[in-house]
Amino acid sequence: QLQLVESGGGLVQPGGSLRLSCAASGYTLDFYAVGWFRQAPGKEREGVSCLSDRDGRTYYSDAVKGRFTISRDNNKKMVYLEMNSLKPEDTAVYYCAAAGELLMKNLCGIDEYDYWGQGTQVTVSS
Repeated sequence: QLQLVESGGGLVQPGGSLRLSCAASGYTLDFYAVGWFRQAPGKEREGVSCLSDRDGRTYYSDAVKGRFTISRDNNKKMVYLEMNSLKPEDTAVYYCAAAGELLMKNLCGIDEYDYWGQGTQVTVSS
């Protein structure tokens, strides 16, 4: 059973940066797509960024494109989300997730992801 634990959230001022980390245990990340999702109060969970293991494809939502960067280190079983130029609207709980790629149809489709972390709070405020 793949287990995921996020870290790195916190309070940051607008324009600042944070790096989220996701540590995997229980199984290798090989052959898994990984992704970061977020959920703001009163809103549905949405895909932020996802990364294929098979071919390195990435997805970024329009809201974060050009500001966030997803990366992974399968040897260390780690997934990262580098967040720059943060805005108040980026405030949310951020979740790391993983999905087997064999039958995947939508790289960042929430319903595709089977394994989820517990989430880490990111608050962007002055």
